[in-house]
Amino acid sequence: MKQPLCGRGAAGFKRKTLSSCLFWQDILNNVKHIQDYYAPVLGEFETLVLLSLVHLGNGAYGASIQRDLRERAARDVAAGALYMTLARLEAKQMVVSYTGDPMPARGGRRRRHYLIAEAGERALGRAYRTFRRMALGLEERLDSL
Repeated sequence: MKQPLCGRGAAGFKRKTLSSCLFWQDILNNVKHIQDYYAPVLGEFETLVLLSLVHLGNGAYGASIQRDLRERAARDVAAGALYMTLARLEAKQMVVSYTGDPMPARGGRRRRHYLIAEAGERALGRAYRTFRRMALGLEERLDSL
């Protein structure tokens, strides 16, 4: 008995078992965003920090991110926890930072500004799509909790 061809009989496809073909067809049909497979998984606080960076725009600094998290997420975050998370995201290459110019209002000290990197955008997109898929059909119940 001949083994089925994966695909539509195109030249170059190796013969595979039926279960292998069905597996790959299922994968290809169900994966809407292939980059989600490769994007890293974020923790809850990392997700909130990246969302805050998107909301504030590139160039946000620690105090503005802390204020945004307090106002929009109702989370009173310690500055140390925020800077540790930003450093962790920077080590994962999801966030890039740069030091701004000295400001007279800050006594000549410089501010560190943060930008969301492409890897951070991919990870945030994955987290958002995953949450939406999991919450699909539960909106009323979740709003009442």
